[in-house]
Amino acid sequence: MASPPGALRQLWYKWKKIKLPWRRQTLVGFDLAGNTFWEFRDVLRSGRMRRIAKYPSTAYHSDVKVTPQWMQWLRHTREDPPSLEEQQQDVVRQIQMRQLAQLADERWAAKPSALDRPDTQQMPELQSSSPADYGVQTESDSIEGVTSSARTTEDGTRSRNGNNVDESSIKGPAKGKESPWNTPQTSNPGDDFQPQAWTPGSAQRRG
Repeated sequence: MASPPGALRQLWYKWKKIKLPWRRQTLVGFDLAGNTFWEFRDVLRSGRMRRIAKYPSTAYHSDVKVTPQWMQWLRHTREDPPSLEEQQQDVVRQIQMRQLAQLADERWAAKPSALDRPDTQQMPELQSSSPADYGVQTESDSIEGVTSSARTTEDGTRSRNGNNVDESSIKGPAKGKESPWNTPQTSNPGDDFQPQAWTPGSAQRRG
């Protein structure tokens, strides 16, 4: 975590914060990264102070980062500059948010995913239940776990809930009949189409 400047630097900041008549710029505050923020009177706009930020001479401009609190002050959306305690609390809040985000990522990674390989997927535990919870089901009356409601009577006919059932509806179409979907088509309906010349009719005059 960034630390505040030393005692000598803070004394120099306090001296620069004093508004003297001959000073063109007045120091307003500083952040934990060593950046200073100043304001001076705007010549073009009377009654309004201009606000700027100054960075250390050893820092690259691409590496400079201004906190949201100071950015609000620079854009005149915040009247008072942020205090040193407020900036330190914001740094602590960011550290706590990173820790909470890391814990959330670990919990999410521990959950099984459909994108994992089948040999590495974690199978959920099956709940044990007593055989009395399931009805009696024979192998001949079930196909892939689905019980058939059609039963065979003594005379050899099929019945469903006491009513006779057509064998063709269960076994499918008769062997002698061929499905129209399996019959290959020799030609398409549009093969014999030929375009004809267009002859416009006589125009009728409307009164």
